[in-house]
Amino acid sequence: MRYIFSLLGLTLILLNSCIDKDVSMYVDPNIGSVAPLLTTKNPTVHRPHSMVRVFPVTKPGLNDRYLSDRIYGFAVNMPAYRMGHVTELMPTSGKFLLSRNEYAALYDHDQEEVHPWYHKVWLEDSNIEADWTTTERAVIYRFKYNNNDLDNIIFRSAQNATFKVTGNNVIQGWEEFEKTRQYFYAEFSQPFDKSGTFESDKLKEEREISGKAVGLYVGFTILNQPMEVRIGISYINEEQAAKNLHKEAGDKDFELIREESHQIWAKELGKIKVEGGTEREKRIFYTSLYRCMERMVNISEDGRYFSGYDGKIHDDRGQSFFVDDWLWDTYRSLHPLMSILDPSQQADMVESYTRMYEQSGWMPGFPQLYGDFPAMIGFHSAALVWDTYQKGITNFNVEKAYEGLNKNATQATMLPWRTGPMCSLDSFYIKYGWYPALPEDSVESVRMVHSFEKRQAVALTLEHSYDDWCLAQLAKATGKNEDYDYFMKRSKNYRNVFNPATGFMAPKMANGKWITPFDPQLSGGIGSRSYYAENNAWTWNFSVQQDIPDLIELLGGNDAFVKRIDALFNEPTHISKWQFMGQFPDATGLNGMFVTGNEPSFHIPYLYNYAGQPWKTQRRIREIMDMWFDDRPLGIPGDEDGGGLCSWYVFSAMGFYPVTPGSGEYAIGSPFFNSVKIELPNGETFSIIAQNCSKKNKYIQSATLNGEELNRPFISHADIAKGGELNLVMGDRPNKQWGTNP
Repeated sequence: MRYIFSLLGLTLILLNSCIDKDVSMYVDPNIGSVAPLLTTKNPTVHRPHSMVRVFPVTKPGLNDRYLSDRIYGFAVNMPAYRMGHVTELMPTSGKFLLSRNEYAALYDHDQEEVHPWYHKVWLEDSNIEADWTTTERAVIYRFKYNNNDLDNIIFRSAQNATFKVTGNNVIQGWEEFEKTRQYFYAEFSQPFDKSGTFESDKLKEEREISGKAVGLYVGFTILNQPMEVRIGISYINEEQAAKNLHKEAGDKDFELIREESHQIWAKELGKIKVEGGTEREKRIFYTSLYRCMERMVNISEDGRYFSGYDGKIHDDRGQSFFVDDWLWDTYRSLHPLMSILDPSQQADMVESYTRMYEQSGWMPGFPQLYGDFPAMIGFHSAALVWDTYQKGITNFNVEKAYEGLNKNATQATMLPWRTGPMCSLDSFYIKYGWYPALPEDSVESVRMVHSFEKRQAVALTLEHSYDDWCLAQLAKATGKNEDYDYFMKRSKNYRNVFNPATGFMAPKMANGKWITPFDPQLSGGIGSRSYYAENNAWTWNFSVQQDIPDLIELLGGNDAFVKRIDALFNEPTHISKWQFMGQFPDATGLNGMFVTGNEPSFHIPYLYNYAGQPWKTQRRIREIMDMWFDDRPLGIPGDEDGGGLCSWYVFSAMGFYPVTPGSGEYAIGSPFFNSVKIELPNGETFSIIAQNCSKKNKYIQSATLNGEELNRPFISHADIAKGGELNLVMGDRPNKQWGTNP
């Protein structure tokens, strides 16, 4: 009996250790730091959604940062995702050098330690150990000099900046960033023995300097312990930067701040706990979840924030102000994921969009610190607002948000990478219901059309049809029935670009005739941009998220629709692959014509669910995830785009995905783990239990939701938000009868 109780006790201890495991230790920020073709990831240290995001600065212009063997400096901050850094510092030892190329130091990944909350490297040439950690609005660098030599720290900027010495261990200043300013206040743990400034690598004696390509240096004769440089930042002023530093770091030592950051990440990432699967899959999963928590960025400072939308400082009225978002990438799955994990924060994000509209006159699509960045296509703020609102997250100014969305839908230009009032092409769209295309060899006649991005006429029509559907639903929910009817009619505009003769969403000219000749794989130039966006007709043929049953009918019914998806995954390139990738550099992670690494493809593997063959979704999802994601520097199959691609992985690994944000529904796939437990902010838990789950056992045999039989391959947001359990029985052969009722 004693043996039995001991065994039970040991079992309970093991179970508790699994439950309480620090999942943050699975995260490797170097995953994805070598790009498959286009843009790589930084190993960024920050707290979830914080103002400060820092990383080592490696070879300028070298896209694959992991492959750079030298560090040129350390960022003070990255104000806007993937748009460079603002101000950098670098410790040096020995002969004083000002040229970045001369003082850049070799480093070795085998000698580094990197986590979301902490990073450590060894600078080989100068024999300096550098490590750093952060708070929300401050970064603490620590440099251990191992040579008995003159020790220095250099601050510099390539942009317009001011640096000044304001005490025997304090410097401060600002750097211009896209017509805004980031202010900083830096305290050193030991007074410096000398200081000076420089301009274009020429030394000066002044203690203050302003201009472009300027900097400041400080020197130390004797250092008996590591030098700490504590830097607070602000977008309001230098005084606020100092206040942010003292409030968040205060008298806390480096180790305490590091551990606080670690625990914050452990708690945040621990909102989703997985069991089963492989260690590799857990590393990919939790690193992906970490990437999802880099944006949006909270820039409120003591209840105030600087807005680049009117150049003023505002009271945040108790709701934090968030910036740095790319909605074309993030409306699909990043925002839906945040709506599950932190609905209160999601409300603040939507309210931030509403305030940006109030301050600038337009609802933004790619909101940055300095204002809206006119990129990509669509006005997916409609999807963001409606998807959030219909999930019961309503703590934002809904009427003001609707006002801004309505203005964008009826008065703003639809042109790619443009913002502002309509042009003649937009007026044509409003009147006739499709964006007019030009033959590829035509000379563009409308001045507002971007010379590289072109018209993207078919993709524009498809994306605005979906956005109009979202706006129609919001209109109906807020009692605007005439608007509902109007925008619902516009949501059917995708039908105007469907060519039944070819079975593709195809370019149509202003005279109503189809562009000929037309090759669904290659027409449209670089990225098919004359007609589509970054991908070709094979991908865009499935971009009717708001009315999938009608899309199925357009493509010939369930059986024909399934064959079209199968064909997508098996269509070979008509030219050599290297030529194809030259024309379509965003088409990374290529399965036939299916593009794993680009956003318009994300929902496509789940479309089998809507045509009565969910077992094919289960197969495709597992194949895509296992083939194209890894726990190595090459582990992300495309441009991650600030949580866009990684949130797709998080959802898919859990076993479901929001095919149509705004519908309140998730399509079920095939989970990677035996158990997924999502801790909800209301104290409840939603669990996905996949019995017998393994690499081979990827097919759902049967399912129950809260103990009741489930024979639809879908669950609702309400099912998740109130807590409960989705129980899946998995097997190694498809059950072609399960889930056939969409």
